[in-house]
Amino acid sequence: MKNKLDEKGLNGYRKAKPVFMSGLVFLTLLLIAGLSQSFAGSVSANLDPELNANVQQGIEVSGVVTDSNTGETLPGVSVAIKGTTTGTITDMNGEYTLRVSDPTQVLVFSFIGYETQERGIGEQRVINVEMPVSITALDEVVVVGYGTQRRGDVTSAVSTVSRDDFVQGSVRDAAQLIQGQTAGLTVSLPTGDPVSGTQIMLRGITTLMAGTSPLVLIDGVPGNLQSVAPEDIESIDVLKDGSAAAIYGTRGTNGVILITTRSGERDIPPTIDYSFYANTQTIKKQPNFLSAEQYREQISGGQPWIDHGYSTDWLNEIVRDLPITHVHNVTLRGGSSNTSYIGALNYRNLEGLFMQSGNEMIHGRVEIDHSMFDDKLNARLTVSNRIREYPTTGDGYSFNTTTYRQALIRNPTDRVMDDEGNWVEHPGVFQYENPVSRLMESEGFNMDKTTRLSGRLTYFPINDLRFEALLHRTLTDENRGYAESKQHISNVRDGRNAYASRGFSASRTDLFEFTGHYGLSMDEHRMSFMAGYSFQDQEWEGFWMNNWDFPTDAVTYNNIGQGDARTRGEAPMSSSRSMSRLIGFFGRANYTYDDRYMIMASVRHEGSSKFGADHKWGTFPAVSVGWAMAQESFMEDFDMIDELKLRAGYGVTGTEPGNPYMSLTRLSYGSRFFTGGNWIPSITPASNPNPDLRWERKEEINLGLDFSFFGGRIDGAIDVYERNTKDMLWNYSVPVPPYLYGSIIANVGEMQNRGIEILARFIPVQTQEMFWRTSITYSANENKLVSLSDDTFQTTQDWFNAGYTGDPIQAHTHRVQIGGPIGEFHGYKVVDVDENGRWILENRDGEHVPAADRVPDDKKVLGNGLPKHYLAWNNHFQYGPIDMSVTMRGAFGYQILNFQRMFYENPQVGVRYNV
Repeated sequence: MKNKLDEKGLNGYRKAKPVFMSGLVFLTLLLIAGLSQSFAGSVSANLDPELNANVQQGIEVSGVVTDSNTGETLPGVSVAIKGTTTGTITDMNGEYTLRVSDPTQVLVFSFIGYETQERGIGEQRVINVEMPVSITALDEVVVVGYGTQRRGDVTSAVSTVSRDDFVQGSVRDAAQLIQGQTAGLTVSLPTGDPVSGTQIMLRGITTLMAGTSPLVLIDGVPGNLQSVAPEDIESIDVLKDGSAAAIYGTRGTNGVILITTRSGERDIPPTIDYSFYANTQTIKKQPNFLSAEQYREQISGGQPWIDHGYSTDWLNEIVRDLPITHVHNVTLRGGSSNTSYIGALNYRNLEGLFMQSGNEMIHGRVEIDHSMFDDKLNARLTVSNRIREYPTTGDGYSFNTTTYRQALIRNPTDRVMDDEGNWVEHPGVFQYENPVSRLMESEGFNMDKTTRLSGRLTYFPINDLRFEALLHRTLTDENRGYAESKQHISNVRDGRNAYASRGFSASRTDLFEFTGHYGLSMDEHRMSFMAGYSFQDQEWEGFWMNNWDFPTDAVTYNNIGQGDARTRGEAPMSSSRSMSRLIGFFGRANYTYDDRYMIMASVRHEGSSKFGADHKWGTFPAVSVGWAMAQESFMEDFDMIDELKLRAGYGVTGTEPGNPYMSLTRLSYGSRFFTGGNWIPSITPASNPNPDLRWERKEEINLGLDFSFFGGRIDGAIDVYERNTKDMLWNYSVPVPPYLYGSIIANVGEMQNRGIEILARFIPVQTQEMFWRTSITYSANENKLVSLSDDTFQTTQDWFNAGYTGDPIQAHTHRVQIGGPIGEFHGYKVVDVDENGRWILENRDGEHVPAADRVPDDKKVLGNGLPKHYLAWNNHFQYGPIDMSVTMRGAFGYQILNFQRMFYENPQVGVRYNV
């Protein structure tokens, strides 16, 4: 008997998600797309009536493109109308023909290894162009901390990925656009949860208690990877080493990701671009559990299991047949000679693999640039709204994976519902629940809204001097709720008679930054100076409560006060509020001599309210140098070398403590005592004061080589580095008294990371009809925990255990040994299974013994979960109007703890569990 709910007509149990918003947005976008009277994967419409009228007639322009040095014709040169996507490429003889709509338009000629040229059309119908060879890409502009820099002058480890090189296809957030494109940056999606984002890490693990995510800045303003729609991004720059990131002080210790969004253009008519894509997903390889027939065979072999007489594929019961993700993006842009504007609307609807799970997001952005005399004003408003749907969890932040586990272990001979339409449950069996009822008898959502408003004024008092003032505010509001009906297993088993929880949180971040920039060129000398001030003020507050024993299921979490648990004083609630402030003074100087010798020096003096009373301020210096060997006279005979630059850098960055009050004495209410006829709550210390609490200090040395050959057909970079994290935070046990509390967080530890990163890009084919660009990235990292003790605080042993399996094994998974690497798996080494299905282990002496004879000292290191090597191969092909991208990524030299085999391959784990 098949128990798929749809076949039993029980769709009512699926609490349908409201579709009004998604349907309205989709119809609106579809209507906008219709303005161009076209519907396809990409749509562009020009809204200028005079320009559209001229399209019918058109003007034909032709010409020949040649190398300005040799006079040879250049095939494959891109010829495009500026501000549009219309264009062509030159043929084998360097000739082109292009139909334009207006003589006022401008043609843009671009080719790898040559300087881009622009030509106005006017009365010309034949436009021949001579293209000078570019000194590689040295004149390209790279986004660095608080400004930009000529690529040829960069002396730090900075990686740039432009829009043309982004990973194509369906992406979860901005990080996946550069997955595999930047050596040393690992991007992973560790779960199939549709409401979760990517995890990113740059150059290994550098701390034990602080976060490992890089600082993310969107157009210079702090944010996160979900703050911006991937389709709205123009380029992403990654500051990898300490000399580049030190300008951000305590926020730059894990590297910096600088996201630049698309901007408006001057002197173009109003133009609308519309694009969309859709995709689906499935489980590639399901775990091979017993079917109902195989389960019955086990019963016939004498196992004490139960045959309920049905056949149910439990995983199939909770998985959607065809989850659809669809993404729509509309951009309106235009501008006059003094003003440019851009408006973008992005809608994303991600259905999860499991029923009742999903993620719906809307990003909207409006930006205006206006020039007044020689000065500039930029105003920007960004609004993001996200609705995440996930039942079976009360935390309000994720989809509970217990439902997946219950689908795996459920007896396949059991059924979903009985003949009366009730869920089939077995409340007497420990942690054994109907996965379908868990989904259908609970509902959860999280709706968060982020508003980002900023204004930037750029003032040029004299030539080569400019001042910039940035004022920004970010407001975030989060509203979450969760409810379990009276038929939910937790209420059937625990007698809670319906349960609900509700939570709210809000945060505010105010940022003010003022910077001054001055550039000076004299003959062979080129200098630039930057100085600035930064003030950041943050506030967060939240509230959470739960309740149970409701009179009805109808109100779910929307009338939480009706539960009787609150009136009995059983339902808990909590609220909290925190504030922090960060102030920084910073400066940077760059000097280049004859395009051959470069030096950069920067310093940031920064204070944080999170630090102890004796260490409120810290100083973070950096220096880096570069030598462009290709510009030396002894390299003149090597015509194939465009760039060969050596780099060396040193920088210091820091890490703030996570909790803003870790340096202070905190008090909490403890147990109650009876006095004077009343129960009085006691007040006890919750933490020790630590006036010496300060930033984790990371010192990094980086050596690099940038290269480019054959007019940019081959280029790349090689970097080697060593990172030493000192004054690393750790939690130490201390005696009471003299301390007020039994533990204290102090700056004691030290950790080291060493690694190598290689990026190599190639253009093997570039003809009139075909173009192929390929790149390879490689990175390796070696990690070591050097120390966790000093003269004041020591650990009781030279190791500690970390990680936990959970039920049913209940054991730690990792051991961190001082002097060893992070990520070591630690456990019993199983070498065989006896005739009764019991494990045979290798003990500490190398002998094979039954699992029953094991002792804790028999545990040993079984492997490491952090890869030793990362490799990626990216390819972009174009043949005429068709293009294709292929990205391959791999991680090598590591082990994976196979929880499925450990949990479910042993038939003795439980008499009712499937295996």
